[in-house]
Amino acid sequence: MRIPAGRWDGLSSPWWRGLAAVVLGALPALSFPAPSLWWFAYVALVPWMLLIRSAPTGRRAALDGWLGATGFMIAVHHWLMPSLHVFIVVLAALLALLWLPWGWLVGSMLRGAPSVRRATAALAVVPSGWLMAELVRSWQGLGGPWGLLGSSQWEVAPALRLASVGGVWLVSLLVVAVNTGVVVLVAVPWARRPVVAALVACAVAAGAVWAWAPRPEEAGRARVAVVQPGVVNGPERRFALSEALTRDLAGQDLDLVVWGESSVGADLNERPDLAARLVTLSRLVGADVLVNVDARRADRPGIFKSSVLVDPQGVTGRRYDKMRLVPFGEYVPARSVLGWATSVGKAAGEDRRRGTSPVVMPLSGGLRVGPLVCFESAFPDMSRELTRRGAQVLVTQSATSTFQNSWAPEQHASLAALRAAETGRPVVHATLTGVSAVFGPGGERVGAPLGTDASASAVYDVPLAGGTTVYARAGDWAVHGALAVLVLLGAAAGVRALRRPAAPRPPGRSARTARASAARPGR
Repeated sequence: MRIPAGRWDGLSSPWWRGLAAVVLGALPALSFPAPSLWWFAYVALVPWMLLIRSAPTGRRAALDGWLGATGFMIAVHHWLMPSLHVFIVVLAALLALLWLPWGWLVGSMLRGAPSVRRATAALAVVPSGWLMAELVRSWQGLGGPWGLLGSSQWEVAPALRLASVGGVWLVSLLVVAVNTGVVVLVAVPWARRPVVAALVACAVAAGAVWAWAPRPEEAGRARVAVVQPGVVNGPERRFALSEALTRDLAGQDLDLVVWGESSVGADLNERPDLAARLVTLSRLVGADVLVNVDARRADRPGIFKSSVLVDPQGVTGRRYDKMRLVPFGEYVPARSVLGWATSVGKAAGEDRRRGTSPVVMPLSGGLRVGPLVCFESAFPDMSRELTRRGAQVLVTQSATSTFQNSWAPEQHASLAALRAAETGRPVVHATLTGVSAVFGPGGERVGAPLGTDASASAVYDVPLAGGTTVYARAGDWAVHGALAVLVLLGAAAGVRALRRPAAPRPPGRSARTARASAARPGR
């Protein structure tokens, strides 16, 4: 079927076209948990891209890109609506501005009757443009990398192998490249042969990665327990229930017990009674206990979210303060300007304070643990840095109780699989209210997760790994490659502009000069 380059029937109205762009842009959200239709990601962009391709001008293509991205941002963050209300639409529209260039790129590469060369080049250019939007949006000040398209492939083993080589960025490039190829196959029939060849080459390359990329080398096992109290009102009751669930773990030969984010509501230096109870628990189970304190510090001004390690001898002093805070949830950017958001939704009434450095904590038994707090598990660079510093197990302490009946808990837990595959280190994702889950060094699931309906503790036999992945060593080379593609595209456009012959000057009467005139031609 060939899609005409002009406007689609029924979409001649800019308002209807804009609405269609918003709806079609939201479709990729179905690829993420909880629907988790991972296979849909490879065609989810096609209707949106076909709409952009039909745009009559580059400006309209960019607008369709922005409107579709607004729909996508709303869909993947819809669980924030109870907290931010209508403000979520404003935030989505602002973030979606990053997709204006991508919409223009799709239009410029595929609009009308593109040549075979241009349609084939789109397989590299369009994914690179998408990745630049994802990269900029991943900055913590813009909300972080929640909903990266590549993270929809968290349960697909070949995609996890790709992540071990190029991170989630490489997976995003592959997913968008396949979508672009499908668009060309549908709408540009004369370019089908080279595009099919390019897609086959992608499949062969992915297969080669699957076969030859270094695999994690097994280096023993660790027994880690997760304590998930469930929905409990009040920090004292939450602490008491977590305490009771931890007692049930006695005699299970554990290396570490992990509590979720904000599991302790008071600074342990201010509450020696709570510290003493944690030390008693550590002695009872014969393992270190990693808790998370959300409280005002006694030694420093402000409220911190901190991972604190307790062993049988006492509070160890090993502490990690959360570095990347959730915009509006834990601080309000430019509060003097946007402070009104606290009256519209459930934005933070007081800004949390930031930590300054990642921390690797050695346990009593020698195991080295790298803690992350909440949505820090969405940042590939943070888990990579902990791995480079020697962490053998990555631990994420999270709390999604505010979004208990949404897709957020499942989606948050799925990020741990990507971080495990990228780093070659197991990841323990411990939450207050679910979903708690553990993933091995290759991103494979370890044991059964604790769902949002569970109030329980669970023990996981976690495989450890030695060595490092290509991504842990080489970093974001896929991002640099995408940037190089766009630079080459710009350079090629500049060369073509320089080589384009100047337009001929229109014929007309010659101007008179002091030495010549119409009556007296110059000598």
